[in-house]
Amino acid sequence: MGNMPVASIDDDIAVYEARRPELEAKHMGKWALVHDREIIAILDSFEETAEAAVEKFGRGPYLIRQVGAPPITLPASVMYNPANATNKMRLR
Repeated sequence: MGNMPVASIDDDIAVYEARRPELEAKHMGKWALVHDREIIAILDSFEETAEAAVEKFGRGPYLIRQVGAPPITLPASVMYNPANATNKMRLR
């Protein structure tokens, strides 16, 4: 990407929205991981996608969206913690 500044979450949302018709045609119901203006992975579950995001990028920022689902906004206090024994999201 050369001299481009670090992507923001808004950049990642724009990339997802630009590719949404293609994603919905090929990957409906799956989960997309977008980071630094690129679609990194298309996976089967939120948990699998969140684990991949944390493993690759730490705390982010990155975008996780279910293909075909309306966008949702989570409060900043919600964080996915892969070390959690129940493998679920938790509130802090």
